[in-house]
Amino acid sequence: MSASQTSASQTSEVPTLLVKIFGKDQPGITAGLFDTLAAYLVDVVDIEQVVTRGRLVLCVLVTQPPAGLEGDLRATVHSWAESMKMQAEIISGHGDNRPRGLGRSLVTVLGHPLTAESTAAIAARIAKAGGNIDRIFRLAKYPVTAVEFAVSGVETGPLRTALASDAAALGVDIAVVSAGLHRRAQRLVVMDVDSTLIQDEVIELFAAHAGCEDQVAEVTAAAMRGELDFEQSLHARVALLKGLDASVVEKVREQVRLTPGARTLIRTLKRLGYQVGVVSGGFTQVTDDLKERLGLDFAQANTLEIVDGKLTGRVVGEIVDRAGKARLLRRFAAEAGVPLSQTVAIGDGANDLDMLNAAGLGVAFNAKPVVREAAHTAVNFPFLDTVLYLLGITREEVEAADTHDED
Repeated sequence: MSASQTSASQTSEVPTLLVKIFGKDQPGITAGLFDTLAAYLVDVVDIEQVVTRGRLVLCVLVTQPPAGLEGDLRATVHSWAESMKMQAEIISGHGDNRPRGLGRSLVTVLGHPLTAESTAAIAARIAKAGGNIDRIFRLAKYPVTAVEFAVSGVETGPLRTALASDAAALGVDIAVVSAGLHRRAQRLVVMDVDSTLIQDEVIELFAAHAGCEDQVAEVTAAAMRGELDFEQSLHARVALLKGLDASVVEKVREQVRLTPGARTLIRTLKRLGYQVGVVSGGFTQVTDDLKERLGLDFAQANTLEIVDGKLTGRVVGEIVDRAGKARLLRRFAAEAGVPLSQTVAIGDGANDLDMLNAAGLGVAFNAKPVVREAAHTAVNFPFLDTVLYLLGITREEVEAADTHDED
């Protein structure tokens, strides 16, 4: 038996008391309880405190007091609780919490609203998969309700598979990631641009100026559904822009609309020390501008050829297609010094699939069905900053960082 196993075995035999205090929250409850317990020479084994809508539940696990003092401890704690207009419950037992099972995951659920019915179904599915819910924590209450379940006893892969089929039927988004120190490590986040970072399809904005918007939109939609080879469709669409004056580039930049929550997502990630990049089947004429405006670390896209102030209807340089996006994710990760397992990719179209699957966490954002089914997780709410919750970042932390910067 190892030293840790011996220690755990010994700890499980030690008599302990679970002291539970609940009632209306007020300053001084925690300090008052421990002042009361201190007189009985007990050691603290575990503490957990939760406040929900102004109601406090404080649980303290302590060693049994010296012989003859337990009765007095119980009476004193009850008397103190009553003086604070709280209630107390004290339960005798042995040892600490039972060890958590192998395989630890974090299950993030996004709902708008998050119903009791869907929560019950998720909890039941976790149990059926062999998992135990150790802790539940709310990450955000708006613009969506985001709740994180800490689960043990089942490996992340099988748990993700078990929950994926339920998400759409329940009207919620569910992300399952491995728990551990890596979640707090430096990361790289790489996003698609069109219909992800921005609300628009850039080539359609150009096409509107060229009078061929309907033709381009039809080809774009087919390509995003995976019905057409992306490179062929790119050349076909760009050819329709031949002869367009280069001054249109500035007009298109002004037309681009960021997705709600995009600035918050990027600003928060940068404050946390993350590196952020974009890869796009669109054009550097727009992504370079976005990189500068948003303070991105990386940006790569196709480049429209311009000769004598006119678009030639061709692209030059390396083509950024489905395979190219995954290749660029790996390149950015190498340059950032971040393991591929620590990368997050976000996209909506079929040409994002290789990138989403290559990343440590692939997020399908308001994506086509084929992408939702293949990605690690899907977000179907129109707020890009909801991705922060999948990384364990709370809305309160985001707002606190914003307030700090204003000061």
